[in-house]
Amino acid sequence: MNIGFIGAGRAGCSLGKYISEFCIKNPVFAENTNITGYYSSKPEDAQWAADFTNSACFADLNAVVTASDTIVISTPDGAVMKVWDSLIDFDLRGKIICHLSGSLSSDVFSINEVKGFYPVSVHPLFAFSNKDSIYKQLNKAGFTLEGHEYAVNAWKNLLSQLGNKVVEIDGSVKAKYHAAASILSNHVLAVLATGYELLEECGFSSEEARSFTKGLVSDNIANAIEKGCVESLTGPIERNDIATVNKHLSVLSKAQKEVYHACGNKLLQISAQKNPKRDYSQICELLK
Repeated sequence: MNIGFIGAGRAGCSLGKYISEFCIKNPVFAENTNITGYYSSKPEDAQWAADFTNSACFADLNAVVTASDTIVISTPDGAVMKVWDSLIDFDLRGKIICHLSGSLSSDVFSINEVKGFYPVSVHPLFAFSNKDSIYKQLNKAGFTLEGHEYAVNAWKNLLSQLGNKVVEIDGSVKAKYHAAASILSNHVLAVLATGYELLEECGFSSEEARSFTKGLVSDNIANAIEKGCVESLTGPIERNDIATVNKHLSVLSKAQKEVYHACGNKLLQISAQKNPKRDYSQICELLK
């Protein structure tokens, strides 16, 4: 695979660097895998990415297409179709065309039967907080793949050699999959922010609120990952402690109460799974 990138943002730079570093450490792997380089609408970004990955800086789209048998569109989701419209008239026969979007499927690359290329979406389930060092943590990331069988198998083989977990999904569930990823990463922060806010209202500093609850938060997440949410669940809702839940609701602001209600109703569902014989009807009324 000779992999060229269109777009030089955090995800594209990190993935290119991750692969190129593996090539340096594994010469046999490098015999069949190469980062050809980067093209960007901002030439200075492409040059930075090329220097970063020891690859080429392409001056135009034709150059990156010609040099690569695998083309990765690593732009924001909203720009993927614009880039694709610019590529569609090139000779793409036999090439793998992919994007890194979590929400878009490979179906955005239309007319592949006519053009003879292999479409695929490659999504790292990972938060790219920067583009100069976060690649060092990509070995922990899982990747989802969907698209043409040939392209999926090629990327599965590549990522498996890199040591990453890979799961194939259907293109029809990409939006739901991406919603799950957002909830598990971004939405969790909304819950944490609400808890920290309440502690600050109790007199904690922002730093104290985070450090004081570090064990509580991290252990809870670790238990959920290891045992599942049902087995890990504790607390007043699970215990059916109506008085305590009522006290909580009586001291919360409107916005805080909305978070408590939304999360509490989901906790009720989990509690019912854990304790199927317990009557949660009164708490259910409180959380309506």
